[in-house]
Amino acid sequence: MERPAWAPEGVDMAQASPARMYDALLGGSHNFEIDRRAAEMGKALVPDLPRVALSNRAFLRRAVRFLMDQGVTQFFDIGSGIPTAGNVHEVAQEIDPNSRVLYVDIDPVAVAHARAILRGNPGATAIEADLRKPAELLAAAQETGIIDFERPVGVLLFAVLHLLGADDRPGETVAALHAAVPAGSYVAISHLTTATRPEDAAKLGANAADQSKVGIHFRSREEITAFFEGWELVEPGVVELPLWRPESDLDQHETPGRSLGLAGVGRKS
Repeated sequence: MERPAWAPEGVDMAQASPARMYDALLGGSHNFEIDRRAAEMGKALVPDLPRVALSNRAFLRRAVRFLMDQGVTQFFDIGSGIPTAGNVHEVAQEIDPNSRVLYVDIDPVAVAHARAILRGNPGATAIEADLRKPAELLAAAQETGIIDFERPVGVLLFAVLHLLGADDRPGETVAALHAAVPAGSYVAISHLTTATRPEDAAKLGANAADQSKVGIHFRSREEITAFFEGWELVEPGVVELPLWRPESDLDQHETPGRSLGLAGVGRKS
């Protein structure tokens, strides 16, 4: 396989990546054949899978606007994936041009593409780091100088915690992020769930593990709600993606009662 010009040297083009699979589901162009095949296998099992990705992006935009309304002007987007139209810096900086955004991903393709897009934007950048190593991630974030951890931060964990298994201790990771930010900070989480369509969730989880070798861990509503321990949940709590403060019919990419994802926002008091 010939490496595209936009792909960093050394990237494994034979291994699917969650960030690039997500890009493929959204119709993006920064993915490899292995990622497109993995996305197509998921769609063959659950044809409305791309609508989950669109629903998640819509939640991202609503959550960022909500946090801006609460006075938050800096965002720590972990597991950010490959930036596409309507990403965090575009939403935030349209409201306040001085807003600051630090994107974090483990995928070098996602980081390289983000840096290319953000070139010339002094308020935003991207770093490569591993959510499973929160101490190292936080140290790398501090070094950038983008985020002032003395002021409220919007910690964004969109569609990333379900990539961590129980052995990765995702709850402890969220707790470490809670400890690192001051009062008045928020966390926004979206997560694939077994709550609405357990059979489809089981099929997708098994396919991801067997075919693409990407572990995806669908969790119950109770397990996802537990990630907000220590945070004060804002209304309407942990709900299906299209039901978290929809702004118009354009937010309804999935039918309520059928969403494969849950979403919530919490505040640190």
